[in-house]
Amino acid sequence: MQVKINGKAEEFPGGTVLDLLKAKKIEPQMVAIEINDAMVDREHLGTTQLKDGDRLEFLFYMGGGR
Repeated sequence: MQVKINGKAEEFPGGTVLDLLKAKKIEPQMVAIEINDAMVDREHLGTTQLKDGDRLEFLFYMGGGR
């Protein structure tokens, strides 16, 4: 299936948001996920199934600065 992640089309064999994060080696606690303009609660990452054509935004937490 194809999904868009931060505006870029990517192939994904299917599964949950958590499966996608694992495939991309992204720690779930370091990112907030929006699917089709709706935020996904962290406790639902493992149960939210992705569908062909879904649009995802990964919002990464960063530290630093002064």
